[in-house]
Amino acid sequence: MLNPKDVMSTRRLVLASASPRRRELLTAMGVDFDICVADIDESRIEDELAEDFVIRLAREKAQKICAQISDENVAILAADTIVVQGERVFSKPNDEKHARRIWQALSGNKHQVMTAVCLLNKGKNQIRLSSTDVEFGRITDDQMTRYWSTGEPSDKAGAYAIQGFASAWVKQINGSYSNVVGLPLREVNQLLAEVGLNWL
Repeated sequence: MLNPKDVMSTRRLVLASASPRRRELLTAMGVDFDICVADIDESRIEDELAEDFVIRLAREKAQKICAQISDENVAILAADTIVVQGERVFSKPNDEKHARRIWQALSGNKHQVMTAVCLLNKGKNQIRLSSTDVEFGRITDDQMTRYWSTGEPSDKAGAYAIQGFASAWVKQINGSYSNVVGLPLREVNQLLAEVGLNWL
């Protein structure tokens, strides 16, 4: 993880995220990149639509890192993921009680996972939005207790990781799996193709 001032233009791409999932997904695509973490206020504006909210956060992350990098040849890739039911956005849980409230809402119901991806290069930003429908089966109190004890859900939007233990809760998924993990690879590949950084 680098200070933005230390980014070398030979790499040409910076991922503005601390997420190990995003790093793994991007690496799996054969992309060479540096990492700089964008620290922004992720509070939702009153009456802001969920779609507008996630797009704004991705854009602000990219802009924050771009403002700290002087080399205009470096492209900034930023993303943000939210879990949504209607216009209700489920954030990372504050504690087990909060996580249980989230799981009770998701139990036996459908929800959407939205990820906005922003590529900022030479003053131009491009946005892609991916939405995946996920349906959970019924979640028992005992399952909630055991899942919280793993530590996995504590830093995840919606209080779950589809690539982890919570995969056992998934009844049906319609859309991009990688989007639910945190980075919609098809959309990312389209953006990277615009600046010649895609592998496929």
